[in-house]
Amino acid sequence: MTVNENLAFDALSDRVRRRILAALGDGGELTAGQLAERVGVVSRSTVSSHLRILRTSGAVIERREGRHRYYSVDTEGSVRDAFRFLQGLLQDGVRLDSGAAAQADSPDEFHHDTG
Repeated sequence: MTVNENLAFDALSDRVRRRILAALGDGGELTAGQLAERVGVVSRSTVSSHLRILRTSGAVIERREGRHRYYSVDTEGSVRDAFRFLQGLLQDGVRLDSGAAAQADSPDEFHHDTG
């Protein structure tokens, strides 16, 4: 795994951070206050702490406009790398499952019924 993939998986290991990312995925660009309302299980200051971790890991980007900070998923960041890693695992798994299914469906060349 790459450094970016490790950063993403570390960031995604927390349930609240996953909920923040899901809210950003649904809502686009949001402030910490808006995220706290959507996540609902933690305070705004806790959301801000989680956003700091997500920003540091490369999962989220921040845009400042005046006194406001807006957050969004970094589609070019570490989450993309983690997604590609998982996508590769799933594709390999599908190929392996398909191969196993094909073997189970094909006649066994080495099995001879002597009965």
